[in-house]
Amino acid sequence: MKEAYFTLDNIDIEAVRMLEAVKHVRKPSSIGLVPGSVALLVLDMQRYFLEGASHAFIPSAAAIIPRLRRLQSTFIHYRLPVVQTRHIDTPQNAGQMGAWWKELLVQTNPLSEITADIRDERATVFVKSQYDAFYRTGLEQWLTERQISQVVISGVMTHLCCETTARSAFMRGFEVFFTVDATASYNRSFHQASVLNLAHGFAVPVLNRQVITAITGEKKGDPV
Repeated sequence: MKEAYFTLDNIDIEAVRMLEAVKHVRKPSSIGLVPGSVALLVLDMQRYFLEGASHAFIPSAAAIIPRLRRLQSTFIHYRLPVVQTRHIDTPQNAGQMGAWWKELLVQTNPLSEITADIRDERATVFVKSQYDAFYRTGLEQWLTERQISQVVISGVMTHLCCETTARSAFMRGFEVFFTVDATASYNRSFHQASVLNLAHGFAVPVLNRQVITAITGEKKGDPV
């Protein structure tokens, strides 16, 4: 079920292949990314998903960390909002999460911490209890108060929290950009399926470098 479909050596090639595979359904990039109106959402980059000793370890996650760090640093450098989420459950708020996974990721578990590779005091952290980062978190109001109309989705897992949050953002009226190479899941099938489904009706799939290009104005990569 698990595979390292992204590695540090192949992620550029594989991400481009994934974009090519959804060209037949991908929405034309007529929606431009506007630096003054966009926020970066970095979902659940917690030790629970990133450390090999954890049963929830995502083998491809190591490959996205360097580019996610560059993406986050770019947003911070240009004074654009960065939101990090931390998934924490309690018996009171877990709902079907506990019934489905038979385990709760609780605050006292050291693996629930956001990895030091991504943690940054300049980012705003929202604690969530469900796949959807908007569900009972105050995130929508926080973004609206800052006149944010676009979000870039990154983090883990592609087919669970990232895809669900992308759909939820769309339903709330945000324009959604979904990073193909700054998200990761357990295997290629999960990842590719999410990119395909989102491209058809919810989000513009993009490469990490495309987002950075749109923000910095530097002529590197394809325009978003």
